[in-house]
Amino acid sequence: MAANHISGGEQRDVIQAQSIGSVTFGGERGERAGAPQRYLQDPDRWPLARDWDALAAGAHRARPGKDGSKLPPYVARDIDEELRERVREAAEEGGLVLVVGDSTAGKTRAAFEAIRELLPEYRVLAPPVGARLRPAPETLEACGDLRCVVWLDDLEQYLGPEGLEPEVLAEFVRLRVPVVATMRLKPYETFSAADEGGAAQSWAGLGARVLRTAEVVDLDRLWSEGELARAGDCDDSRIADAVVHHGTYGIAEYMAAGPVVMQEWRRARRVCGHARGAALVTAAVDLSRAGLRGPYSRGLLVEVHERCLAEAGGSVLRPEGLEEAFAWASEVRLGVTSPLVPMTEGWSAFDYLVDGTESAVPDWVRETALAHAADDDDRFAVATSAYRGGALHVAEAGMRPLADGGNVNATFNLALLSAKTGRTGEAETLYRHAHGKGQLAATNNLAILLERAGRAEEAEALYRETHNKGHLDATNNLAILVNQSGRTEEAETLYRHAHNKGRLAATYNLAIFLEGLDRPEEAEALYRHAHDEGRLDATNNLAILLEQAGRTEEAETLYRHAQNRGHPNAAYNLAILLDQTGRTEEAEALRRQAADSTPD
Repeated sequence: MAANHISGGEQRDVIQAQSIGSVTFGGERGERAGAPQRYLQDPDRWPLARDWDALAAGAHRARPGKDGSKLPPYVARDIDEELRERVREAAEEGGLVLVVGDSTAGKTRAAFEAIRELLPEYRVLAPPVGARLRPAPETLEACGDLRCVVWLDDLEQYLGPEGLEPEVLAEFVRLRVPVVATMRLKPYETFSAADEGGAAQSWAGLGARVLRTAEVVDLDRLWSEGELARAGDCDDSRIADAVVHHGTYGIAEYMAAGPVVMQEWRRARRVCGHARGAALVTAAVDLSRAGLRGPYSRGLLVEVHERCLAEAGGSVLRPEGLEEAFAWASEVRLGVTSPLVPMTEGWSAFDYLVDGTESAVPDWVRETALAHAADDDDRFAVATSAYRGGALHVAEAGMRPLADGGNVNATFNLALLSAKTGRTGEAETLYRHAHGKGQLAATNNLAILLERAGRAEEAEALYRETHNKGHLDATNNLAILVNQSGRTEEAETLYRHAHNKGRLAATYNLAIFLEGLDRPEEAEALYRHAHDEGRLDATNNLAILLEQAGRTEEAETLYRHAQNRGHPNAAYNLAILLDQTGRTEEAEALRRQAADSTPD
């Protein structure tokens, strides 16, 4: 049976979401023109919730109604009661309420309606993307009795440096200012995964810490029978049409034209279709997934689409002319949206297409995106997308000039990249430079590097320095190190400190530690806490503990929970349990399934 193991002593990616499908290494958010900051400091420009517009909040358009209305009436969703309760609590005590779901599931509209109903007299602070949020609590505090709700649609765009860092959120909570946000499922999973057992402090880790404090409300893109019934009772023709024709799609998804646009784009790649138009859309989608923020110029789309078209089949597809291609790609479907969305200064891809595309981004697209990056923010975004996509040469090309220019976060990221590619000497030099500039993440990772090189005394000194400054990953790593050297009492103290501060890796490691000291009841409680927080290795270990205690039914339930969510060892452990209880055929089927899903 798979053994328990301590996790935490490892370097982790540093990510900061900048746009749909893009993440960046840790870095300094480049403040563009001063307009975003002036907006944050001028509450008179923040609308009252009762006067706020859903489209301004970020809701997807639907086709115009017979009366000229831009949006259909709101159909109550099953989550509304829970969502309103969470918003009400946040308005009383402060806190982050986060609606998570797929693109066009209706997240923004549901959250908008909750705010407007419950907090009509509140000012809505909706910061522009790229604005520094750190001064915002100071502005609110200076306004005295001003009641305000912070609105962050597509939260992933605000989780970077100077954005919604844990300390900024803590200030909003102190002031009892509610923060209401939405987030697409893919970015939510990306940021949440950054907290799975990692040790290095990172912007991804900071984002994960923010998400852990959120009251998360999940919204399914597919509507329930109750929601469909309520939609059927509505006399708006747009909703009635969606109820009749939505098929396997959600009502909001259908009304936002997502499935229609996706299907047309895919079909257009055929011979004598709209192959060139489809290639223009592919260019915009892949540039977005490569981390380059739109809008994209006509010239850039023309440049990139030529190779997209060639790789799809080129002249064999009998592509249409360029003007016809742009006309097709920008034609509005169902009166709602188009595959290419015209912007003030160029074109962007419809976000539904970006979220729905699973193929790998070609390296040449990443290289082109980097070459057209307008500023350091874009370079960070493109570099991180490349790093996560395995295009390490693009990642390094993006980060090295920034590091050479003195950007300490770029220096840290370049060190991370150097360590990943086996250049440990260079990594040490770079980490030491960032450490000297006071970056705690670099100090922690430098300690990890030294510990792996057998330089335990140097590593311990660095861990202690960083632990003393409140870095919980360093606390967890120091606990591992001192435990390995036999100082169990100090190890337990350190694990408990990090656990009490909310570091889930320490909770998990403390459970393993206590189980090793034959304190199973304490271990079980900690495993359960980590399991409840979604940590699957804790679920697996809790099942092992219960099985060893003879509580096989509970163990089986937990194994199945972890196995259904992809834990690599849970299927094998479940198969062993099934063998022991005489269900050999099911056990063998599980083993085959696990073997088939294991990468070569």
